[in-house]
Amino acid sequence: GNTFEDYLRVLQRVPDKGAAAYMRVSSAANSSKLSLVEKGICEAAQCQSQELVIREQGIYLIFCHLNFHFPNCSKSPIDLKIELLVNDRVDRQTLSTLCASETCQDKTFKTLLQLHLTHLKVRDRVSVTLNHPEFLNDVSLPNENVLGVLRYSDGM
Repeated sequence: GNTFEDYLRVLQRVPDKGAAAYMRVSSAANSSKLSLVEKGICEAAQCQSQELVIREQGIYLIFCHLNFHFPNCSKSPIDLKIELLVNDRVDRQTLSTLCASETCQDKTFKTLLQLHLTHLKVRDRVSVTLNHPEFLNDVSLPNENVLGVLRYSDGM
């Protein structure tokens, strides 16, 4: 349950307005912006290397599900910030603090989900950035890091 393939099957059955994208993401070298990996759905949108480009105006649900891995226990808190960008401008951001404790294990994992309902126009570009892309878990859970959009209406 709740794997990349499960969500992919569900999204393929959702009645939408003809536009959907659901792409795996991974950290890019020397960049806080995540890269899209060629796996998933890309219908009525253009899936470029780091952006989903909208082809039809409308109201969209943008979603981002990311898994993080901290190989060494930190003695101080770590702030994880996810930013959903539209045309390279922050449209929504989430800040989560991973606090250190005495019960800290050698390895720590964290999952973050961000949802954003917004109006997008033709040629709008959607992307995601992280302040700590080095903690993105694209080794043991590579298919579970995703960025997607789903069009609900034409916004008229």
